[in-house]
Amino acid sequence: MFLLDHVSIGVPDLQQARAFYDAIMSALGAPKVYDRSEAIGYGERCRSNDTQSTFLAIYLDASNIEENKRHWCFKAASRAQVDAFYAAGLASGGRANGAPGLRTHYHDHYYAAFLIDPAGNRVEAVCHEAI
Repeated sequence: MFLLDHVSIGVPDLQQARAFYDAIMSALGAPKVYDRSEAIGYGERCRSNDTQSTFLAIYLDASNIEENKRHWCFKAASRAQVDAFYAAGLASGGRANGAPGLRTHYHDHYYAAFLIDPAGNRVEAVCHEAI
């Protein structure tokens, strides 16, 4: 079961967010599908003949982002993609929030990395595979 169809994340500086999200979405193999002055989109929207896709939108939003437990987690196809996500995020303005590694308190093969985007949003990439 795929629980999420799409997610929107607000940021106060779209130019700064663009570099970060371009880098981490590229590392995860998610294509950029649009780039506008007020929003950027990645992934694929579901259609009647494709109910498996997921879509991420990054919107310009001047609201204050405060530290909290909310975060967005993206599936990675491999542990190497998790590592690439983390490196790309750090290289493009993100801050470390948990280096790549196993989190066995979730399950034996939960391999994840955590970042804070330039606006303060928490993002994660996870691979559930044993290798």
